Amino acid sequence: MNRTVRWEELLPREFVARQEHLPLVYLPLGLCEPHGHAAAFGLDTFKAEWLCEQAARRFGGIVAPTQGYHIHETGYHRPWLEEVIGDANPHLASVPPDVLLRMLLFQLRAFTNAGFRAIVILTGHHGNQADLRLVAEEFTRTRNAAIITVSDPELVKGVYAGDHAGRYELSQLMHVRPDLVDLQRLPDARSSTLGRFAQGDDASEATAEYGQAILEHSLDELGRRIAACQPFGNTVEKLSIDATEEIWQRIAARRDQWCTLSERDPDQAEVAS
Repeated sequence: MNRTVRWEELLPREFVARQEHLPLVYLPLGLCEPHGHAAAFGLDTFKAEWLCEQAARRFGGIVAPTQGYHIHETGYHRPWLEEVIGDANPHLASVPPDVLLRMLLFQLRAFTNAGFRAIVILTGHHGNQADLRLVAEEFTRTRNAAIITVSDPELVKGVYAGDHAGRYELSQLMHVRPDLVDLQRLPDARSSTLGRFAQGDDASEATAEYGQAILEHSLDELGRRIAACQPFGNTVEKLSIDATEEIWQRIAARRDQWCTLSERDPDQAEVAS
């Protein structure tokens, strides 16, 4: 039973045993995007996967296959890309908001139909979680499932300051996948034809020890949120594709509320208030 916590690696008997112990599923979300010259493109994905797998081992549950595509290039993302990337090819694995959000909705359907009564949506790509929560909100109007939707910086808010490809993010990757960080490449931001490539100004201060402290705090906070949701409730009735399409129409009707289409950075809006 302790051999793996990943859905795709579990045998049927192992899956059922873990699910009966705790009917909770984790969905790690990430994105391949530039994280400076010293870190791998998949930093967002790796930290989300690590948090979900560690949480499943410590608290119970099953980790769903990773969603490695995310929203970018729309709304407030567009001017950010111009500022930190310029004309260089950013090598993004991005999709439009409606594609990602509709996919997320059908992932929620798959989870509840498979017998899960609680879902953790954990994104390592911060800034789009308000739209993910909008999907979860509409879904729970139809199905009574407990859904936690959170980005990794939200798990450490007020304790550690998040960033992009700086000390905060690179430190986490140095703890999770040290083989995917090479701080000797930091000077490439000045000499490379790619330019800054979204590299944080304090990236040279990254350490694996700092990353471990961030991730341990994140796990503790995630554990508290999971505990606050229990007990999760009764088995959820299966949802048809047609009924799911009706939920999607409600989500699409709220398009003017999607933060990923807004020109205002949701973090800036939060600070301003």
